[in-house]
Amino acid sequence: MSKPLPIGIQTFKDIIAGGFLYVDKTRWIYDLIRPAKGVYFLSRPRRFGKSLLISTLAEIFQGKRELFRGLWLYDQPYDWRPYPVIRIDFSLAQVKSAEALEQHIRYTLRQIAGEYQVTLDDAAYYHQFADLIRLLAERGQVVILIDEYDKPLIDNLENLAEAQRIREVLKGFYTVIKGMDAYVRFVFLTGVSKFSKVGIFSGLNNLRDLSTDDRFSAMLGITQAEVETCFPDYIQRFAAHEEVSEAALLAEIRHWYDGFCFSRTCESVYNPFSLLLLLETQSFRDYWFETGTPTFLIKLIQQRGYDVRDLDQLELDELAFSSYELETLRIVPLLFQTGYLTVKGYDRKSRIYRLGYPNYEVELAFLSRLLTSFTPVEDGIAGGYLWRLTQALRAADFDRFFEILGVFFSDIPYDLQIPQERYYQTVFYLIFRLVGLQVGTEVRTSRGRADAVVEVAEGVFVFEFKLRGSAAEALAQIKARGYAEPYRLAGKPVTLIGVGFDPETRGIADWQVEALAGV
Repeated sequence: MSKPLPIGIQTFKDIIAGGFLYVDKTRWIYDLIRPAKGVYFLSRPRRFGKSLLISTLAEIFQGKRELFRGLWLYDQPYDWRPYPVIRIDFSLAQVKSAEALEQHIRYTLRQIAGEYQVTLDDAAYYHQFADLIRLLAERGQVVILIDEYDKPLIDNLENLAEAQRIREVLKGFYTVIKGMDAYVRFVFLTGVSKFSKVGIFSGLNNLRDLSTDDRFSAMLGITQAEVETCFPDYIQRFAAHEEVSEAALLAEIRHWYDGFCFSRTCESVYNPFSLLLLLETQSFRDYWFETGTPTFLIKLIQQRGYDVRDLDQLELDELAFSSYELETLRIVPLLFQTGYLTVKGYDRKSRIYRLGYPNYEVELAFLSRLLTSFTPVEDGIAGGYLWRLTQALRAADFDRFFEILGVFFSDIPYDLQIPQERYYQTVFYLIFRLVGLQVGTEVRTSRGRADAVVEVAEGVFVFEFKLRGSAAEALAQIKARGYAEPYRLAGKPVTLIGVGFDPETRGIADWQVEALAGV
């Protein structure tokens, strides 16, 4: 009988004691803890196992060897010496001010001091932190584990002035670690974001960032090999439930959930949260995105007028996406560090990275949320409209097609923050991109070619849209520039569709359809 899946369990001891399935990551952990000293930082998106890693490290450094019986680490030449551990989880606090953060830190430090039966003076939070390290070091070098180091900042990104004050509190807190280096054996910090070292970690100049280190790229997340070796019973049952072969099922799972990559040459990994829920429910759904809505990111994209069409294939160097500062929040680093973009390739000669959506789950969910933020269509309803839009296109029912398309443009506000042309281009792009994702059609979009090309079994449809222009002008542009020529040999009908859009009425003014001659 297969072990139960540890869904929602982030405590290593509970997973082992409860007989839950644990994907053994101790080989990577051993490489991390083997040096006599180390100060490390690891950035990963939410729901990637950061808290479980912190919990596992705590058990190791407390000498709990028996918990690891049967795991790779158990038989390695590690001395299992117990160390005093200071473990802090900033995700437990809902902090809205610098004062509240100081209070939370002081409360947490007193709790830890109580566990070790030592007393802290009523001093500033950074003095208390230093005193706690010094007192615990009387029992041996101290291990410091900090989970979600950046949560107080992320919760306040929309309030820059308060976020800056919170940053100063965190900077003062983390600077203590460097000053207490003689008392410290190991430090490990996790978070979602990666603020540059001149910010929060300016005092931690000995910090080693593992976020894009090839050696630890698969320490969090689940690799394809681990999927196939650790979950064979679940895969077998799932394949039987879907009435497909195991190979076909694994290919579909890869398409939906694999693809996260955080370094130049890393092996891609699954987000553990989505994968475990998939195997538990045996149903393909959007799991990861449901755990939190990137409202701040969506709002920032709209406020900045960022062209989301650029997100398909970004090419840039590591400095462009690896870190950011509060005062200059940039879209791409935020999307990368929160997991909506990931590394898709790396050119060693130019040292240029290619970024893109990690998988179907993330792209579908993110673009769907963008569409509902740009249009009046409610979240959860858009998918139905998109499906009917595609069915109308397949049936060449253009009256119905444009009636449904018009729903996405009703009640768009007059006072657009984004220039009108960009706004409508974005809506068109999102609609047709999602049409392709939802029904598996091929949808090409390009600024240098037609606005959208949708290819289904029934034919190829080439679209051109004109803002403050007529459908006849759009149709003439398709023909004059030869947008449809690459599809003459597709072996199916090719239809040219020109659309005129009226920004005053915020609706489709007219449309014209013409079959490509000679096809």
